[in-house]
This record gives sequence, C-alpha cells and structure tokens, in this order.
Amino acid sequence: MPNEPIQLPLLPLRGLLVFPSMVLHLDVGRDKSVAALEKAMMDDQIIFLAAQKKVSIDDPETSDIYHVGTTAKVNQMIKLPNGTLRVLVEGLDRAQIIRYVEDEDEFLVEVEKLEDIQGDPHEEEALMRSLLSQFEEYIKISKKITQETLNTVTDIGEPGRLADIITSHLSLKVKEKQELLEMLDIKERLQHLVKLISNEQKVLDLEKKIGQRVKNSMEKTQKEYYLREQLKAIQKELGEKEGKTGEVGQLREEVEQSDMPEHIKEVALKELGRYEKVPQSSAESSVIRNYLDWLLALPWTKRTRDTIEIPTAEKILDEDHYGLEKVKERILEYLAVQKLTKSIKGPILCLVGPPGVGKTSLAKSIARSINRNFVRISLGGVRDEAEIRGHRRTYIGAMPGRIIQGMKKAETINPVFLLDEIDKMSNDFRGDPSSAMLEVLDPEQNVNFSDHFIEETYDLSNVLFVATANYVNNIPGPLLDRMELISIPGYTEVEKLHIAKEHLLPKQLKENGLKKGNMQVRDDALLKLIRRYTREAGVRNLERQLATLCRKTAKIIISEEKKRVIVTEKSIEDLLGKPVYRYGMKEQEDQVGAATGLAYTSAGGDTLSIEVSHYRGKGKLTLTGKLGDVMQESAQAAFSYIRSRAEELRIEPDFHEKYDIHIHVPEGATPKDGPSAGITMATALVSALTGRAVKREVAMTGEITLRGRVLPIGGLKEKSLSAHRAGISTIIIPEENIKDIDDIPESVRNGLTFVPVSHLDQVLKQALVEEENEDN
Repeated sequence: MPNEPIQLPLLPLRGLLVFPSMVLHLDVGRDKSVAALEKAMMDDQIIFLAAQKKVSIDDPETSDIYHVGTTAKVNQMIKLPNGTLRVLVEGLDRAQIIRYVEDEDEFLVEVEKLEDIQGDPHEEEALMRSLLSQFEEYIKISKKITQETLNTVTDIGEPGRLADIITSHLSLKVKEKQELLEMLDIKERLQHLVKLISNEQKVLDLEKKIGQRVKNSMEKTQKEYYLREQLKAIQKELGEKEGKTGEVGQLREEVEQSDMPEHIKEVALKELGRYEKVPQSSAESSVIRNYLDWLLALPWTKRTRDTIEIPTAEKILDEDHYGLEKVKERILEYLAVQKLTKSIKGPILCLVGPPGVGKTSLAKSIARSINRNFVRISLGGVRDEAEIRGHRRTYIGAMPGRIIQGMKKAETINPVFLLDEIDKMSNDFRGDPSSAMLEVLDPEQNVNFSDHFIEETYDLSNVLFVATANYVNNIPGPLLDRMELISIPGYTEVEKLHIAKEHLLPKQLKENGLKKGNMQVRDDALLKLIRRYTREAGVRNLERQLATLCRKTAKIIISEEKKRVIVTEKSIEDLLGKPVYRYGMKEQEDQVGAATGLAYTSAGGDTLSIEVSHYRGKGKLTLTGKLGDVMQESAQAAFSYIRSRAEELRIEPDFHEKYDIHIHVPEGATPKDGPSAGITMATALVSALTGRAVKREVAMTGEITLRGRVLPIGGLKEKSLSAHRAGISTIIIPEENIKDIDDIPESVRNGLTFVPVSHLDQVLKQALVEEENEDN
C-alpha cells in the first residue's frame, strides 16, 4: 500500500546532500530557505531537504532542484550574529516531490515517502562484508576518516542504512551521491557503492604517489631546516655557545640553580625540552619562552625576615599617621597575635573609609613596621575573571593574573599585598572576579592557588593581605565574610590641623622647591583653609590647597624678590580667592521656633538649623529642605508626640485643626537624612507653638519615638567638633551616648557641657528659655 502524500516546507541544499539517519549542522541564509525553516518550526519541525542541480544558482527554480530527497527533523535552531540561521537536522526517510504547492515566498511541496526494495538476504550480507572490507582499506589510505567511524559503521546490521552512512563519509560529488539516494534497490545500491569506493582507492593511490614525489623533492625551507640542525651540531662539537643551543643551556642552568620546588623544576625542564625542539621562527617558541621567564621570575622560597616589634611598629604608625587611634590599636593587636602564633593565617584586614583618609598609606606603614616588601594592585573596574586567575596559554597575548604579577613585583613570598578598591570590582559575561578572589583570601585554599597561565599551584599562605574599600555595601557577601572590617570615618579639624602642619606642608614645601624659612602658615590660616576651602573626610583636597599656597608663594618670592611669606587668616583670601564653603554658627540671640541640631556627613560634622512657623489653616504639615524619608518620618513622630502631650506642654489641644505648620531646614539644595534630628524638630515645634524661645548656646542631637523617648545616634565626635567650632557651649545628647564622650579630643571636650537625656521632657527643660525669664 503506497504512503499517503504529506505537505512539507522544502529547503534546497547547495553542494550538500543529506541521507536518512545522518545528523549534521546547516547554515541557512536565503530568504526562502529561512521562511521554510520558520514554517517547519511552527508546525512539527519536519522539513524536506533536496539538493540543487547546480551550486552556482542563488535563487533556484523548481526545475533546478532534484525531485528525490530526504525528510528531516530540525532538532535545534540558533540565530548567528551575521543574520544567518544555524540548524541541526536529522535525516529520517527518502521521499520524492509529487508536486509544488507554493514557490513564491517559500517552497512548499507535497512529498511521498519511498521504501527500500529488499533483495536476497545472503547476497546483501556478502555485499555488506565486501563493502566493509573496501571501506576499511579506503580509511587506511585516505587518513581523513577516524578509526572510531569504522567501528561505528561495523556495528550497523541493516544493509540500506550501512550504504547510506558510508556514502555520507565519502568525498563524492553531489551528483554521484544523488544517484545513490535515488537507488531504492538495496542490492543495486551496495554494488554501485563498492564500485565507487574501488575507484576512489585508485585515485588515492595516485595522490599518495604524487605526494611521495613532492616529499622527495626537498623545498628551500626544508633545506634551511636541515642546514640549521647541522650548524647546531657543529657548534656543539666546537663548544660554541652561539644560537639557540647556548640559550637553552643557559636557561637549563638557571632552572637548576633556582629555588623552585622539585615538581615545578620538572615542569620547567619539560617545557625547556619542548622549546629546544620547536623552530625559532615558530609562534609556539615565544609562548614557551615567556612561560619559562615567568617561572624563573616568580619567588618560590625567598622571603624577608619578619621583625614584629610592637613598640617599633607603634612608633612607625605614629610617625606616618596622626590620630586614628582605634585603627592603629587594632593593627597593633593584629601584629601581636601574629608574633605570638608565628603564623600569618587569620582574618584579612579591610580598611573602609572615604577617599583621602590614608587607607593605602596605612598599608604601607604596616609593611614598613614589620620589615616586609609592599605591593599594591588596583581592583577598580576589574570585570574579567582572567584579571585575577590569568589567561590560559592557548590564547594570543596570554598573561598571568594580577595576583601572580603582584608576587613577581614583590620578589618575596611573604609581602604585604594591598588589594586596593576591592568594592569596585564588578561582574559581567566575562566572569565574576569577586568569586575568584575568594580563593585568594581564604587561608584554607590559598595554599594551592591556581593561576590559569602558570597552571601549577602557587602558595599564597605567607602573604599578608590588606584590602581597602570606600563602601561596605558594594563588597559581595562571601568576600566580606573572609575579611575583618576596620572603619576609618575621617579626620577631625584638630587632626587635620596637625596633619597639615606635620606632614602635608613640609612635603609640599619640598616638592615646590621651597625651604622651611621661605613660608610660614599660621594656625588660624590653616583652620580657615580647612573650614572654608575644603569639605572632605580625608585630607586629599587639603593637600591640593596647600600645594596651591606653595606655588603662589614661590611666584611671590621670585617676582617680588621676597625671602619670606607669612600666610595669615586675612592674607589667605588674597592667595586662594574667596572662601568656597561656609559652616554653621550659633544664633546671635534666643529664637522662637528655631533650634540648632547637629548633623554628621561624609565630610565630618556640621550644625543644622531647623525652623518652624505656624499660621491659621486646617492642620496641614509641610516639610521642606530636601529631606530624606527617615527625616520626614522623624518630623511626623515629633508632631504626633506633641499632639498627644498638648495639654501638659501648655499648647492649645486643637492646634492641629486651627493652624498649618511649616518645618524647614535651610540649604535646600543639600540632601539631608537620618533620625538624629528628631528631638531638634520637636523642640522647634514646641517653641513655635508655645512662644518660648530656644537658648542660642544649646545644640542637640537624638532620635525621638512616639512616646517621647530619646534614642542613641552615631558620629558624636564629629558633631561635637562642629558644635565647638560654631561657638555652642551646651550639647544635649542621648543618655546611651555617654560612652562616646571619651572619643572626643580633650581640647574640645573641656570647652563643651554635655547634657545626657532619655526623654523629650528633659530636652525641653534644658533647651527652652524659662517662662519667668521671658516675663521679665
């Protein structure tokens, strides 16, 4: 019974033919072919494959395509960047075109499946054996087909399928393969294939004879190669160390005398053997030489002797850095533990703080204090995992990763290794460098650190790693878990003054060609420079301004022939121009509806004036001054508390229905956020609603709850310094912050009165002017 015709999209093939049971990739780019593929994918993924009669035809007609082809299943389809489609097809059955249904936008044909015609099984078996024998001989001569292919073909028991598979592996013309595809009689197909293979064997024999003749006629390059080999042998006999022979001998001597472990020496000598055999002109020669150079340059056992003496380390840290007492104390504790345990294994230090606070120079000081070499790598912007682990040597221009490069630069196996800006690594399609850093920083894993370029393991367990970061939130969790954070919040004004006098100014005088006697900067001028010309947590911009002062002084000395320039608080404006920044000062008199708060910013502390006004209205509360969500919530909490305590505070109980209230924080262009302005807002509100003035010498900081409780805050040290600078004499602080008073410099602490409070009632009692005083 004949097979029922089916409609299928047609994909014409150029220079290619697909047999049943054959699986291969096809690249499809012609519009009609793409449309046929898309239609097949929309239906049941079955398509009809037929070869073109001529390869040169780009837009074939129906008459240009063979009528017998193969039905196939599209197993996979991928769109390539150049717009073509790459498909994986699997041949199913022979079929022939009965008629063309559509040939405009795509080829749609009606096909009928063709069945093989079986013959005498014994004859077919004999032909199969003959075919396999011939195919085996063909493989031996051609060497283009692997032995695995023969093993696969030998296992096929169906004669028709065997003929198709063998045909697909032969280098035949499309026309010859088409003849075999159209042969339905299996016996005829096997006989024809045996004849074709026999002819192919004769052609291959001729090719082999021609190749032998070409080989025997030596070309110029081959002659040169043999002559070079003879020259090397002559040089060796004469004892000359010229050319590559001498170079290899020198490298072998360097490897033997190096401090490499035995297993690394074996690898190096093996690579050296390969280098000796590879021609000098070969690209592989330079790759092997580069690899050997890296193995010889890396430190394998060389180390500096640790001199961990805590008094010496403390002295060096104090010399290099003013202030940062807690940071230096933690570093000394770390070094003390290392001295007792005589082991470097332990937490990785991570110095966290704003730019310019001295994180990198602290790491240098650690290296100097324990007599270790210092090496730094910057991780800012590193996206590629190969930056850490290195590139494999199969790539052109391959190099080791930054860790191995750093070790080469350090020249010892136990340096202080600074991983700068570890928070600025990111990941993309090239890998995740932060994951690669896990192996580097884990004391249990870095004994056997593996770099893709070096390939052999490298011991990083003796390295003292120190990392720096600006923002903790940007460091991935698993990486952060391997590090101990040491926070460097920034310098106070007093600390900046000492740093400028003792470190920055002498350095800039030297760099700008000035002597100590050429320029004198008074303390009041330095303070003005710090307050009015810089606003930062660190001292980087301060150093730039001091450099400007030095340059201006140098110009005055040269042009006006002066020997000495004295910079005072008044004359600094002539040199640097008008002040860039302002800072808050206390009010000139007691104010109603205005309270002074204290704020903590990345550039230190500052005073914060909060103003409240009320007027007839319907109880609307307005907040202005570019306040963040937390600060707005603090204002709502203060407002709700005052409503709940209106009678006790002698405020009209229905004030929230009769008045609109406006809370404003000046400097509206500057974003402000945080809960510590809660009690300041509440005090300003009570002052406005009761008419009682707020004492001008009082500033405050603290978070407020709906029940009037005062909660602790952060940055008390910086806030106290800003209050002292603004002329404030009394600071109201949360009771739980008493422990932080010891961190404030003594000179500032002695000039301030700290009033600890736990409830808003205590705040109002201290901050508001007494009613009887106002009556007077």
